[in-house]
Amino acid sequence: MDNKTGIKDSNSLKGNEFYVSLAPHIRSNDSVQKIMLDVIIALTPALIGSIYFFGMNAAMLIAICIISCVGTEYVFQKLMHKEIQIWDLSAVVTGILIAFNLPATTPWWMAAFGSIFAILIVKECFGGIGCNFMNPAIAARIVLMASWAKLMTDYTGPKTMALVDGVSSATPLQLIKEGSYTSLPLLKDMAIGNISGVIGETSAILLAIGGIYLIVRGVINFRIPVIYILTTAVFLLILGIPMDIIPYEILGGGLFLGAFFMATDYTTTPMNNRGKIIFALGCGIITAIIRVKGSLPEGVSYSIALMNVATPLIDKLTRTKVYGEAK
Repeated sequence: MDNKTGIKDSNSLKGNEFYVSLAPHIRSNDSVQKIMLDVIIALTPALIGSIYFFGMNAAMLIAICIISCVGTEYVFQKLMHKEIQIWDLSAVVTGILIAFNLPATTPWWMAAFGSIFAILIVKECFGGIGCNFMNPAIAARIVLMASWAKLMTDYTGPKTMALVDGVSSATPLQLIKEGSYTSLPLLKDMAIGNISGVIGETSAILLAIGGIYLIVRGVINFRIPVIYILTTAVFLLILGIPMDIIPYEILGGGLFLGAFFMATDYTTTPMNNRGKIIFALGCGIITAIIRVKGSLPEGVSYSIALMNVATPLIDKLTRTKVYGEAK
C-alpha cells in the first residue's frame, strides 16, 4: 500500500481487488439503458404523430431503421467476439432518429443502408457506444443526402392535408428559400406538424414536449437546445430574414429535432457547461448561415456534424482544473 496515495501497488493486486480513483466520487443510479429508455419515451409523441400524419409508410420506415440498427450492432459484436450490448437500447434510439430524418416516400433499402452505415461505420468501427466522433443518425442523413439527394428531398404532404396523399409539395423552408412567403402554411399547422417534410421533424409541439421531458428528467442539459434555437433565430435576423418570417424558420425544418435530440448526444458534445454554450452557439450560427447563404434550405444536420468534430477542441479549451489538483 502506498502511504501517500492509499492505492495498492499493482504487483500486490489480486483478482478480486481493483483500483480506486482519487476523490471526489460521484454516484449515480443512471445507466445507459435507463437514459436511452427516457429518450425513447421522449420521442414517442413525435413517433405517434409521424404515423398519424404520414400513415403506415412512417411506421414501416421506423421499424426498418430500428431492426437494421439493432441487427447490425448484434452481428458486428458477435463477429468481433465483443459483449453484446443491444439491450442498452442505444441502437433503438439511433434507428428512430434516422427514420425521423427520412421523407415518407423513402425506399426501404435506403432506410436500411443509412441505418447499417450509422451503426457499422460511425459507431462500431470507432469502438462502439461512447467512442463515436459524430452522432450516428446525423452521419446517416448526410450520407443519404449526398448519395440520393433527389429521393431525400421528395417530400409529400401529410395525409391530413387538403391535398391528395402522396403528392410532392415544398416544405416551408424551401418556400422561404425561394422567397415565396405568401405560400407559407399557417403557423398553427407548422406547430402541430400538418406540413410537408421528413416524418419526424414536422411537429414542433410534439418534439418540444419530448425535449422538456428530457430536461425535467435531467437527461439533457437545457443550455444546448435553448441557446441553439435562440442563436439560430438571432442570426437569421442579422442575416436579413424578416422578423415575421423568423417563427416559420424556427418551427420549420429539423431545428427542434436537432436541438433537443441530436445536439445533446453525450458522446459528441462538450463535457462542461462552458463548452456546451460554445457548442450551441456554433450550431446556431452555422445553421443560420447555411439556411440563408447556402444552396440548401436546411443546415441543422451539417451544423451539428461540424460542431461534433470540433468538440475535442472545445473540451480542451474549456477544461477546468481537477479538484485538489497539485500545481
